[in-house]
Amino acid sequence: MTRDVSSLIRPATIAVIGASATKRAQGNAVIDNLLSRDCASRIIPIHRSAGTIQGLATVAAVEDLPDGVDLAIASVPATAATETARALQARGVKSAIFFAAGFSRQDEAAFRSLAAASAMNIHGPNCMGLINLNDGLFLYPATTSSKLRAGRVAFIAQSGSAAITLMNSAEFGISKIVTVGSEFQLTAADYMDWLATDDDTAAIGVVLEAIKDPDAFARATRRIRDNGKSLAVLKVGNSEVGSAATLAHTGSMTSDADTYRLFFEANGIATVGDYDELNAALEILSRTGHRQGTGRQGGGRLAIVGISGGQTALACDVAAAAGVELARFGDTVVRRMGEVSPGTLAQNPIDFGSVVDEAARDIVGSVRAVLDDDGTDVLAVIQDCQAGLHEKSLESYATPIDAYCRSALGTSKPIVAISATSEPIHPDIRAKFESHGIPIVSGLREGIVGIAAISRPRPRALADTPEPPGTPARKARALSLIEDELKRGRSQLTPESCLEILAAYGIPTPRSLVVADAAEAAERGAEIGFPMVVKIASRDIAHRSELGGVVLGVTDMDGLGAAIGRIAGNVAKAAPGAAIDGYELQREVRGDLEAVAGFVASPPFGVKVMVGTGGTLVELTGDLAMGLAPLTPADAQALVASTKLGRRLDGYRNLVARTDRRPLAELVANLSLLARDLGDRITSCDLNPVMIRAGSGEVAVVDVLMTVR
Repeated sequence: MTRDVSSLIRPATIAVIGASATKRAQGNAVIDNLLSRDCASRIIPIHRSAGTIQGLATVAAVEDLPDGVDLAIASVPATAATETARALQARGVKSAIFFAAGFSRQDEAAFRSLAAASAMNIHGPNCMGLINLNDGLFLYPATTSSKLRAGRVAFIAQSGSAAITLMNSAEFGISKIVTVGSEFQLTAADYMDWLATDDDTAAIGVVLEAIKDPDAFARATRRIRDNGKSLAVLKVGNSEVGSAATLAHTGSMTSDADTYRLFFEANGIATVGDYDELNAALEILSRTGHRQGTGRQGGGRLAIVGISGGQTALACDVAAAAGVELARFGDTVVRRMGEVSPGTLAQNPIDFGSVVDEAARDIVGSVRAVLDDDGTDVLAVIQDCQAGLHEKSLESYATPIDAYCRSALGTSKPIVAISATSEPIHPDIRAKFESHGIPIVSGLREGIVGIAAISRPRPRALADTPEPPGTPARKARALSLIEDELKRGRSQLTPESCLEILAAYGIPTPRSLVVADAAEAAERGAEIGFPMVVKIASRDIAHRSELGGVVLGVTDMDGLGAAIGRIAGNVAKAAPGAAIDGYELQREVRGDLEAVAGFVASPPFGVKVMVGTGGTLVELTGDLAMGLAPLTPADAQALVASTKLGRRLDGYRNLVARTDRRPLAELVANLSLLARDLGDRITSCDLNPVMIRAGSGEVAVVDVLMTVR
């Protein structure tokens, strides 16, 4: 549930704690910022002895504040934050901003506990407050950039330094700047939700390190989209591998960055890689808004034009690297360009500079032919626009720039001008493009990434995966098995428990049992039958084949005894301290292909489910596709199809007969239901290999690893 932050963004009455009558403090900086911009809000400093501060009448204590105070600025040390918040809450103050950093563990726990239970909105701590440029409210404890001007782009940042960087570099006008800091209570999602209906805001940029409540973030994203506004996100901290220590192959091959990518993709959120790309995306989105993509992956198909063949070709390279699909011109474009610009090749990119005779090219007619084509969603104009251009260059560029601007008249499709380098843009050229509704940005990659943010696929519909009959009993049995293992001090389930859980979720496995030794194997081997696979069963060994703990192709009782003896010797040599729980006997299953499937818990987003090429080289091939649980069979089919394994199943170069993908997809979908139900207790799961029979696609899991907590 999001909170209403109106009393923070548009407070009528502001109390300030931490201003001094004799020295400069953070509270004084806030008052300076408010008074210097003719703030219409009533400002009440709180000071125990001074009668006035900066010409404003004070009150001696929080208890002396009048009724109905909207916001308190609390510039107090971390040690005093909880006590101050409790006093403000008791006085009925609606919201409070805390700048403090450096909390001890004890102070942080106390403040978090109060914030979680408080009806008062608590912003921060460890933040730089917020700025509402549209209303002249600078609730900010430092000086601000002279570049700041009111506009239609809002920034939300968990980092105060990020906000400073953005306000110092943005060339566009800004509506709101919010630094949410450590988010002890209020989060970015609360402000996103408010900005979704802010008439002064058209585009919102968010810089974040973590999302604490994915459901609230997703709801705010939908509200932004539903209200016709745009959103771009810069996620920092992507280089940390969050799952490096996991035992599961699939878990070790993924990271927190993958989880965020899946979340952003599922919710149709445009992402960028750095501050420059964020500024470019917001410059573009504030003028174009989001559009429904029509390309293969739901993105937009890009046409590129310019007067330099080298620059337009480089732009195509950048687009390919950024995953932006290039438009393919239809016959109508070829015919019309042949009529209006007979000397210019009708191919993407279009190089108008290849024709020296200006009379033989009609830039306006050519651009309109491209924009009228159903295969084009957005047009990029590559044009040198640097502030340092020579006057003669400006003169020669005036003709194509004018043509591009006239091309924008009467089209509903976005046109974006990109200056090929990161140098500042000439103010006259900027004014020319912007007066025709064409955003202009510096840098090829920045511009292309910004264009990619325009066309967004619709958020993935929530998977329709109702609980089948028997789910509560099945889940209860699985939880009982997990508890039994944990009581024994084990962090991974026994083979018997794993197989029972898989069977309960309709995931096929061959016949299997665990015996204590060779003698019991001789007594019970007939229950499995030959040919047989023998494996070590040990709570201390995750990947059995790596230390000689697996023997294939056992065909008789003598071979069974020999296999157990060989495995025992290998394990004693490779892992002498490992506890031996027994030996797993499994009916041997042959397959033509090997897949891997699995999942890893990824709080607070849920569980990541993965599928790809399996076998002993699974980490070397790195062929995995991922999705957030639960998955429908259609979702699972799409994941399988996106892998190299999927291409092989389609009969790639006749190396394997064309094979039905549906059984594997059904296994993955069922595994995702297991992950949904038990992902809070089973931290990771590996099914490797999953044997696939060519043609029919019949699948069987021959090895499983589940770690629990």
